[in-house]
Amino acid sequence: MKNEAVRIVPLGGLGEIGKNMTAIEYGGKIVVLDCGLAFPRDEMLGIDLVLPDVTYLKERADDVLAFLITHGHEDHFGALPFILRQLNVPVYGSRLTLAFAKSKLDEHGLLKKTQINEVDGETVLHLGPFTITFAAMSHSVPDALSIIVDTPLGPIIDTGDYKFDHTPIDGRITDVDKLARLGERGVLALLADSTNAETPGSTPSESMVGQAFHQIFAEAEGRVILACFSSNLHRVQQAVQIAHLHGRSFAVAGRSMIKNVNIGRNLGYLTVPEDAMIKLHEIDEYPPDELLIVTTGSQGEPLSALSRMAFDDHPQVALRKGDTVVISARPVPGNEISVMNTVNRLLKSGARVIYGEATGVHVSGHAAQDDLRMMLNLIKPKFFLPVHGEYRHQYLHAELARQSGISDDHIFLLENGDVLEIDAQGAAITGKVHAGMVFVDGYEVGDAEHVVLRDRQQLAGDGILIAVVTVGVQNGEMLAPPELVARGFLYDDERQQEILAEAAERLEERLEELAAEHVTGQRLIKEDVHDTLGSYIYKKTKRRPLIMPVIIEV
Repeated sequence: MKNEAVRIVPLGGLGEIGKNMTAIEYGGKIVVLDCGLAFPRDEMLGIDLVLPDVTYLKERADDVLAFLITHGHEDHFGALPFILRQLNVPVYGSRLTLAFAKSKLDEHGLLKKTQINEVDGETVLHLGPFTITFAAMSHSVPDALSIIVDTPLGPIIDTGDYKFDHTPIDGRITDVDKLARLGERGVLALLADSTNAETPGSTPSESMVGQAFHQIFAEAEGRVILACFSSNLHRVQQAVQIAHLHGRSFAVAGRSMIKNVNIGRNLGYLTVPEDAMIKLHEIDEYPPDELLIVTTGSQGEPLSALSRMAFDDHPQVALRKGDTVVISARPVPGNEISVMNTVNRLLKSGARVIYGEATGVHVSGHAAQDDLRMMLNLIKPKFFLPVHGEYRHQYLHAELARQSGISDDHIFLLENGDVLEIDAQGAAITGKVHAGMVFVDGYEVGDAEHVVLRDRQQLAGDGILIAVVTVGVQNGEMLAPPELVARGFLYDDERQQEILAEAAERLEERLEELAAEHVTGQRLIKEDVHDTLGSYIYKKTKRRPLIMPVIIEV
């Protein structure tokens, strides 16, 4: 082929947790690994989701061959319903991953329009210049895969999210044999999960959580309410089976938990003992010590079932003294305050709350330092790219690679948008493509710099000031004194009224000047009103409220 360089272009997931997406290019053709979203930070007011910017892919739309998805977490597949509107490209993933994805695509009316292809650890795909294979990986969601993209220069491996779990709940272990064989053959580049690069040792097995569940179900005198990620069917499986052993039936609360439990049961990833599952509206018919409620809300999400229970707003579950609430998850970075607020409210309700990794009710789904070293030693890549993590995670993962014998000039700490080219002579960052953020606000999808976000930030910080001005349509003369209304502006209402009265006087003077200058037209008057009030208010208060002039022409 004329183009003898492989290009690796991360479009999301580096320097951050979420919106994982990486393009692999050879011979002018592209395959895309993962298509994830992120959840908004606190300053992203009113924003629901954050997506990777795929301008680069849209410009090369005819060259994009496929989306290859590692596993069924939304930071790896959740952007598909939004990106597939712009790129009609086949999607490949494991059975459970695709079941979760299909549910999302169906909600967006895209299921029948999308070519969806199931793969497993034995699948071999031939897509353009690439041969694609997969390896089974243990993670906190079943059916996770690593992706091996074989190019004429050698294989590139993306581990996806993984851990080495030697006693997994479903018996499906990380395919160490396949990874070792690839390492012996020679791997061009390894893209590896960096999430737990700060954590020493090895990540415990998921089965360890079951030991804590046994003790909790045995000791709890009332209901047990268990919150975990709805995709963590291994966790749900353990809870259901162990609760059954202790004579407890279970019910499910929360939209995503209900949906994923149904998917898991239908596909055989979740086995429920006979007659163990009851409907949520039936819980009051059972003694409290015979009940388990599995729910969403482990991240303190305001509208989740657990949060609604904590704030006494759930239509079917009212917390009572004697309940034991188990938060079986670690807060995602940024969610710590929300989780602690939920814990505080749960404790106030009289419930006993068990949370935190020290209690044994949660283990990570990501590889810790010893596991990361093991992966590096198995693969022995020529080039190494720490991915999926904030910069400190990538940095520490790179340190582990150096300790494993990979030289500095073969380790690349990329940023989103960097273009890494690898050819027969070596590897280098040769450029940068656009790789920003795209915001989802309800049904609207827009750029990160959209004015609505800036307006929301301004509203949150300094409030709003509405100025109603009535002028003559012919001559621009003021026909009534301007009216000013403020909300969220100053704490001291008396001081606020004083400032508004002074601002109205200043505005009245300026409107008389405009009329003398024969200035007419809503646009010109509106701009002048905005600037006059803005400069005066800032001079007096050092605040910049959102100013909305309303011009009435008579």
